Amino acid sequence: MNNSHWLTDYDPSNEEFWNKKGKKIAWKTLTITTAALTFSFATWFLYSVVVIKLPHIGFKFTDDQLFWMAAMPGLAGGLLRIVNTFLIPIYGTRKIISISSLIKIIPLLMLGFAVMNPQTSFTYFMIIGFLLGIGGGDFSSFMPSTSLFFPKKSAGTALGIQAGVGNFGVSLVQLLSPLIMSLTIFSFLGGGQIIAETGKTIYLENIAFIYVIPLLIIGIWAWFSLKSIPVKASFKEQLDIFKDRHTLYCTMTYIMTFGIFAGFSAAFPLMIKNLYLPLDKNLAPLQYAFYGPLIGSASRIIFGKVADKIGGALLTHITGISLIILLTRLILGGYLTPTSPDQFQGFLLIVLAIFFFTGVGNAATFKQFPTIFAKSPRKAAGVIGFTSAIAAFGPFVFNVLITQSRAISGDARLFFWFLVFGCVMATGVNWYFYTRKGCERPC
Repeated sequence: MNNSHWLTDYDPSNEEFWNKKGKKIAWKTLTITTAALTFSFATWFLYSVVVIKLPHIGFKFTDDQLFWMAAMPGLAGGLLRIVNTFLIPIYGTRKIISISSLIKIIPLLMLGFAVMNPQTSFTYFMIIGFLLGIGGGDFSSFMPSTSLFFPKKSAGTALGIQAGVGNFGVSLVQLLSPLIMSLTIFSFLGGGQIIAETGKTIYLENIAFIYVIPLLIIGIWAWFSLKSIPVKASFKEQLDIFKDRHTLYCTMTYIMTFGIFAGFSAAFPLMIKNLYLPLDKNLAPLQYAFYGPLIGSASRIIFGKVADKIGGALLTHITGISLIILLTRLILGGYLTPTSPDQFQGFLLIVLAIFFFTGVGNAATFKQFPTIFAKSPRKAAGVIGFTSAIAAFGPFVFNVLITQSRAISGDARLFFWFLVFGCVMATGVNWYFYTRKGCERPC
């Protein structure tokens, strides 16, 4: 082990050390890892844009196949987050951030060349989708790393900034992709696809190739600039988080917040396409889809500081009640079974409000977890990693269960009632253990 890459005397809880040395190191680390996480999210959610365009450029995939393709990065992201949960104490921040940034270049190159060939198979696209999930897995090592660099009093702000800015990667993809697709920057590779309906040429490969260079730069930057905190623990030792029942309770509240954020981020464009495009042919799903992740990311950043001041449990409780009301309104208001294009405005406003409150809840829960597990920063970091791993299945769950709900009942309402039930359970747990007077672990 090269000792120059490890911070052997790092103690953010020591006020003198923090003000003299620790703060500078922590914020430098946060800057690099947040930049890396932004492009991780961008990579993870590329398929939310790609699957919308494939049918228009000659690919003969069914709606169910498109939902499965959109779901695959979510499945991989969840699985890989479970793995990432345990990596920081074994390999350290420097190696994990650097290698994870560089390795994502592989599926991006695969995707760029795949969309240039209309004979590319569904199976190959599914493999690419799984590999794009590497970007989703990163979160469960990046965030625990950040929690080790900051004192508890600043943890909510730091984690809120990292997760919030990182989540902007979703909006980055959905906002910039329509513009990037119109440019000829990689035309020397022989790409370009004609949209059957309009005869217009787009360059879908651009939205994959464009991220290769920044990932290469960040990977090199991280390798030469980051250091690691030696919180050493074997994989077996880290399993002790499962002996505490609060790991389960934290997982429930984080599924309610980030799980719904990630699920809606992945499914929102397809929901607009399937529900409202048949009623209004002029709707452009990507024109609206990016607003949701943008709002959720912004509220996560803003309310990280609020959570540091008033505690996370109350904000999580408010989030849960708000989501229950909004999801119920989405179902009972007929917005999942529209009969008029006039309903789109109401649908859009409700979904954007859902994104806002998931951002609030995301900030709140990451303030809660270090407090709930205050006796062991290593356990707190592990719980952050594990809960985010389970919640990362949101894109997979949304896309697959929406498809199944449609197959069983003809529309998505069954799945959304399932979401309401989950929010009721998570809000009840949060109130009983963390919010009410005399609760077990107030936070």
